[in-house]
Amino acid sequence: MANEIETAPEPAVSTLVGGIMDDARELLAEQLALVQAEIKNDIHRITLASVPLIIGGLILIIAATILAAAGALLLDHLFPAFPLWAGFAIVGGMFLAAGLILVLWGKSRFDSMRVPTEQILQGLKENIQWKTKK
Repeated sequence: MANEIETAPEPAVSTLVGGIMDDARELLAEQLALVQAEIKNDIHRITLASVPLIIGGLILIIAATILAAAGALLLDHLFPAFPLWAGFAIVGGMFLAAGLILVLWGKSRFDSMRVPTEQILQGLKENIQWKTKK
């Protein structure tokens, strides 16, 4: 008769769980591919930025050594009553103070940085939870 409506059979629980697991696996693979691409990009950018920094740092070390020696010799020339080692000690102490300030400043900046990997893993956990609740 016209009152009977034909409906599709309901899927079994095992089929639903299997679909959720497949979705979770697919999401995990996509997230891992995203993490891999981000890490590759970060390494490439770090490499490109590191080369001029390292070369510049080496040149600065040579320049600082020469300037430190020149400054110590200048102090010896301006104040002949001081021994030569005192001029080198004064200049060395100034470089030591500047270096310590820069190291502590850099350390505080590193301490304030967040690792993006933690954000990626948190996003992955949220996506898996969202997929399994669906």
